Amino acid sequence: MTRSSTVPRMGPEFNEFLFAPVGEDGNGMLLTVLSVLARRNVDPWREAAKLAQLPVRTATDQLASVIAELPEGPSARPDPEAMAARLIALLPRWVGSKAQSREPRKMKTRTILFVVAMVLLMGAQYFIQASRTPAEPDNGRAPFSNTASPPSGPRS
Repeated sequence: MTRSSTVPRMGPEFNEFLFAPVGEDGNGMLLTVLSVLARRNVDPWREAAKLAQLPVRTATDQLASVIAELPEGPSARPDPEAMAARLIALLPRWVGSKAQSREPRKMKTRTILFVVAMVLLMGAQYFIQASRTPAEPDNGRAPFSNTASPPSGPRS
């Protein structure tokens, strides 16, 4: 079985979304997004990946229609749209299109290159400064001259 290139590798990034509570079923059992999707004979992780790739509005509408179709009906869940919006917000948005998922990587690479360049520049500046001989301290005395005045002869 081969995976489609549009469906990302399944991992824990969908757990917050899939295990979020939706409500209770007729028997008082807690319903999560995972259980709701599984009851529809849908692979919950694939569905979560699909919803994460959609625009937020489209994903919210699709999930709201699933919530509204639950056996208890809309009366048990007065606002499926608001519930779907809350749940969709739990999806990782970086899973979307290839262009979206590459953008953080580009930014990270640029940041690393900038930091490396700054370290190199600062290191070069340090070594240039260290290689210079220190100047004589200025302590208010007249400068030393290494030219000697001619010896004066005996004074008479």
